[in-house]
Amino acid sequence: MLALYTYWRSSAAYRVRIALNLKGLAYEPRPIHLVNDGGEHLKPAYRDISPQAQLPTLVDGDVVVRQSMAILEYLEETRPTPALLPADVQGRARVRELALAVGTDIHPLGNLRVLKELEASYGADAAAKAAWCRRWIGNGFNGIEALLERGPQGHFCYGDSPTMADCCLVPQYYNAVRWELDLAPYPNIRRVVEACQALEAFQKAAPEAQPDAP
Repeated sequence: MLALYTYWRSSAAYRVRIALNLKGLAYEPRPIHLVNDGGEHLKPAYRDISPQAQLPTLVDGDVVVRQSMAILEYLEETRPTPALLPADVQGRARVRELALAVGTDIHPLGNLRVLKELEASYGADAAAKAAWCRRWIGNGFNGIEALLERGPQGHFCYGDSPTMADCCLVPQYYNAVRWELDLAPYPNIRRVVEACQALEAFQKAAPEAQPDAP
């Protein structure tokens, strides 16, 4: 069985949980708490598994894959059905474009280690960190909303079935709600997220549905 080192509120782990569920893959969740005891991900036991001390990590027999975007690609290549990338090269590029708009542009700026550094080195309080997150999620959502508006439109980010782009967008939307971003300017994002959240695969991957959720 696959195993996933995860944390209930990690958006990177969240996107992998969605992909595993969409593909109907059973897996063993192995929770790693990012806050307790100074962060379990920073302890030697987990650093032996993930030298970067980041979540998630996927274990598939003797294969260990780190970085959520690499994991999504690995799952697509080793378990290609149902597909999370379109069949045509232009469609695959489009889906990757949307996925990376979250994974490389928005998510890193709101990562826990960045927020901790803002507090430790720059004196940012809770309100300042929330404002920071709203700024950068909003900045990224502005671009994604425009891309979705240009189409091709469907129920999801690309067409009428979920893709890697949806796996990435929904966790970032969760963060937007958490940080109280005004979502009124993003009707296409809201439409897509609503379609995703109606599916069991997304519901089972939600942070509150995880065994380590408080």
